[in-house]
Amino acid sequence: MDAGKNAAEAVVQRQLDAYNARDIAAFIAVWADDAQCFEHPAKPLARGVDEIRARHELRFREANLHARLVHRMSVGNTVIDREVVTRTFPEGPGTIDVIAIYEVAHGKIANAWFIYGAPVLEKAG
Repeated sequence: MDAGKNAAEAVVQRQLDAYNARDIAAFIAVWADDAQCFEHPAKPLARGVDEIRARHELRFREANLHARLVHRMSVGNTVIDREVVTRTFPEGPGTIDVIAIYEVAHGKIANAWFIYGAPVLEKAG
């Protein structure tokens, strides 16, 4: 594993750890000021660190929020994670499969693209 790969993966891991801890300061610290998030391939979700912060401050209020890393791979400064995210949807608690593609530059996440599966709601009972 080369040093660049380790560095990019380390940035993404810090972001995932902060996400699971719901630590907005640590989470935002790994995003570039002008970072952008997209629903793959090009639907804007958030532009700039302020929009990314606002989006995640809401998400971090969900008591059951947790992203479980299923698989990670990387080439150069691109890191691809497959995660199963537990969260509270408008319809109720459940999970969703997510593919996250991160572009890391200068030690921060510069761009991210997300591919979402269909939410799977918990069965009442």
